[in-house]
Amino acid sequence: MAQKYLVDLRDIEFNLFEFLDIEKLGRYPQYEGFDRDIYEDTIGLATKVAVEQIFPVNVAGHKEGCSYDRETKSVRLPSGYKEASRALMEAGFLSISDDPEIGGAGMPLAIQSSCWEIFCGAGGALMLFFMLNHGAAIMIQHYGSEVQKNLYVPRILSGEWGGTMCLTEPEAGSDVGALKTKAQRQPDGTYRITGQKCFITNGDQDITKQIIYPVLARVEGDSPGTKGVSLFLVPKYLINDDGTLGERNDVFCAGIEEKMGAHGAATCSMSFGDDEKCVGYLLGEQGRGINIMFQMLNETRLEVGIMALGGSSAAYMQSVDYAKTRLQGAHITRMFDAEAPKVPIIQHPDVMRMLFWMKSYVEAERMLSFYISQQITLQHLLDGEDAKEARAIVDILVPTAKAGNSDMAWLITAEAIQVHGGYGYCSEYPVEQFAVDCKSLSIVEGTNGIQSLDLVMRKILMNRGQYKYGILKKKILDTLGDAGGIVDDVYIESVSEGIAKLDEVVERMKESMGNGNFLTLLLSVDPLRKAIFDLVLAWMHLWSLTITKPRLSSLVGNSTGDALNTILEKDKEAAFYYGKVMASEFWLATEFPKYFGKMCAILRGEKVDISAAERVL
Repeated sequence: MAQKYLVDLRDIEFNLFEFLDIEKLGRYPQYEGFDRDIYEDTIGLATKVAVEQIFPVNVAGHKEGCSYDRETKSVRLPSGYKEASRALMEAGFLSISDDPEIGGAGMPLAIQSSCWEIFCGAGGALMLFFMLNHGAAIMIQHYGSEVQKNLYVPRILSGEWGGTMCLTEPEAGSDVGALKTKAQRQPDGTYRITGQKCFITNGDQDITKQIIYPVLARVEGDSPGTKGVSLFLVPKYLINDDGTLGERNDVFCAGIEEKMGAHGAATCSMSFGDDEKCVGYLLGEQGRGINIMFQMLNETRLEVGIMALGGSSAAYMQSVDYAKTRLQGAHITRMFDAEAPKVPIIQHPDVMRMLFWMKSYVEAERMLSFYISQQITLQHLLDGEDAKEARAIVDILVPTAKAGNSDMAWLITAEAIQVHGGYGYCSEYPVEQFAVDCKSLSIVEGTNGIQSLDLVMRKILMNRGQYKYGILKKKILDTLGDAGGIVDDVYIESVSEGIAKLDEVVERMKESMGNGNFLTLLLSVDPLRKAIFDLVLAWMHLWSLTITKPRLSSLVGNSTGDALNTILEKDKEAAFYYGKVMASEFWLATEFPKYFGKMCAILRGEKVDISAAERVL
């Protein structure tokens, strides 16, 4: 059967125009030229590009994969990728939220996030190319010299040149400070780069001739560890004074990985300076490479979370479509009637449960991702304490969303396969590809274990006075206050109890830090991060109910039974709000109680000594 891509446009619109009320940004000069019509047209165009250009080549590219030419040491991406990428870039989506002074459209980040969610669901492998391009350009814009900014940024954002990130090395992995790549200063102020990098997404590709490699390396003589690491820009082709491309630089792809998924994105091993002729240019201050690179990582971690959201949403939408059309078995009310007609499987209770489980996670993750995007915008617009609070909430929620969304993408796509039954395990339907493509997202841009350390240790326990944690609690408590008289008390009380339980766990972990009991502390970091994700999603669902319940009431009044069903069949808006209310209450009633079990397990602090793991496992 022909595969198709489905986008949840109505829920995206809900998030932008009802939850975020994004039109209010028009009060600021940067956004006064935009209105709802422009935003809707932008999202509509993104959907058209995704459905007609990206999804078809993504499906074909999954089967074709990338190829590596050993003679030329070059990579060819799947057929159609260049044309699809051109369609996206020519429409301006690569730099949709960037400053017009550097070639961007200047829209709010939440609009970019909504478009990128749509693109990521249609073709996550291809979107890796754009995310890395964008990240490299913005990093240069933040830290480059005026010459570097003018030379690189416009060309990367326009799609004329490509960009990626070269951080990981074969032996170092996530231990960035253990890198061995070297940089030797030359008399002309450039640097000679020598070393190897691995797992470099789009380290080589045939969409753009030029590729700019930001490379972490240690200048000879600088201190060991992360403090001695610098960042260099290494172009694939050296650049002439007039901006045209010159001779080939001494940087080559040494091979590509055979992977479980994301076959359309080349994962490369890269060699720098095999002939000792690799030229690099220092970006920013010497010895500040890690700080600069992490600026890019913080940008891309939210994008990874949005990529996970896109895959999860696509899998959910495919599952609903399949469940509405797949006829199998009789309705439960006639299960013993041999003459009963077959019904769509969406009418079977367990399939209903699976679909609502997926829907409830996807919709809360979308709220969270778009909320972070809006806070990133606001931190640059607001002043004083308001700006400080926006930065704090971004800091604490980015690792939460990156790790939480990518954890759940693997589970949501697995559930989508389950809904499809045996067909879901076959390539006839796209959910198989959604699953294998999403698994890498819990690994890239810092594994989810690293996200847990970042969130719990740096953003909460080691943050002075737990200010960022305090801001998170303040925001949730504000929503609890708004929910009074609108949302059922049982849900309000549950979230309130969840905050109290988190306070208890944080205090216990602070005690462990004070006592030097770091093994027990660190064993609880990842479970706590997962629990915090639960609490944050509960907050999102509670917030959603404060909007959706009044709007549903205005559409259906006190209607019940057949009268309500008649309204829901005829009024799509009533059905939309009813579905959102059901999803939020379903999640708060069936999923959020699991949070308390996780927290009790952490508080119990069973003294199981696993320090001998290396010897006994």
